[in-house]
Amino acid sequence: MKIAAQISRVLVGLLFIFSGAIKLNDPIGTQYKLEEYFEVFATDLPAMHHFFMGLVPLALYLSVFLCTAEVVLGIALLVGYKPRTISWLLLLIILFFTFLTFYSAYFNKVTDCGCFGAAIKLTPWTSFGKDLFLLILILIIVWYRKKFKPLPTGIVVVLSTVASLGIAVYALRHLPIIDLLPYRVGASIPAQLTPSEPLRYQYVFEKDGKTFEYEKYPSDTTLVFKEMNILNEDAKPKITDYKVWNDAGDFTEETFKGKKLFLIIKSLTDINTAALPDINKLLNNVKSKGIEPVILTSGNSDEIVSFLAAHQLTAPFYYVDATVLKTILRSNPGLWLLKDGVVKGKWHYNDTPTPEEVIDLVK
Repeated sequence: MKIAAQISRVLVGLLFIFSGAIKLNDPIGTQYKLEEYFEVFATDLPAMHHFFMGLVPLALYLSVFLCTAEVVLGIALLVGYKPRTISWLLLLIILFFTFLTFYSAYFNKVTDCGCFGAAIKLTPWTSFGKDLFLLILILIIVWYRKKFKPLPTGIVVVLSTVASLGIAVYALRHLPIIDLLPYRVGASIPAQLTPSEPLRYQYVFEKDGKTFEYEKYPSDTTLVFKEMNILNEDAKPKITDYKVWNDAGDFTEETFKGKKLFLIIKSLTDINTAALPDINKLLNNVKSKGIEPVILTSGNSDEIVSFLAAHQLTAPFYYVDATVLKTILRSNPGLWLLKDGVVKGKWHYNDTPTPEEVIDLVK
């Protein structure tokens, strides 16, 4: 039992550190996931609707707290800091995560739990299975907690807390240190919109109480169609929801032509307007150098027109789904540079580049 407890301690500690560190790299991504959970619970539990919607504004703070807690608890477990307290805290947090992943899987509400941020995508049932595995390991740790020898390693826990919070603050004031999103620098957006190979499907039918599966759609009209499954999931496009349009029509393909510097305005409610004068100067300067400035927003037409006029932004604007804009850039406003559909640069509003920096990237 002692060996099992020690193995459990190492596995749980490493997994918690990895999971928390990945999410600390992008705390806004975890914020969006928590907001999704709160909105689902508000809908599914009408009696507590106001309670869960009241948590939405706190999602970012909860994101930083939970991600930091994962890292700190994992390190504390590995170094042997207050093992009795830490084991109970681990049990509480894994029970919370297990409930969330079970709810997601059973009710098919949140299809990606965000357990490992954007680094590793897990299906709902896989996420639940992972948490059940961790729950078993943590129960072993709790059972054996009195046998662990406490060590005076408080300074390590303090330093890990400070370092974790520092990473989160940096990511919030700039951009994720490691960009794992499909719109990262160096990625080709057009290439990710197409399958890596022709998709193959499995068609499932029923007849006379029997199930039949085909890789080609059958001509037998007496069969009753049940479902269609993709056989080569890995070949699916990495990006499926990138669409750009205005009142005149679709503009998606145009965004992949030539050099374009996009001003991303995710919403008008929480935008940092203090950054707009410098950004506007940048847009005007690069336009004379052959780089087309374009504004992408999810805002209401009348509102965005008034907003752009108030801030003297004269670049043409187009609409993009709000979720897509959140994925493109974790900043509001922010800048996104493309050359022939390949991402050449991304900037938080705190890091607005000079015209020369932008021009050098698209030479």
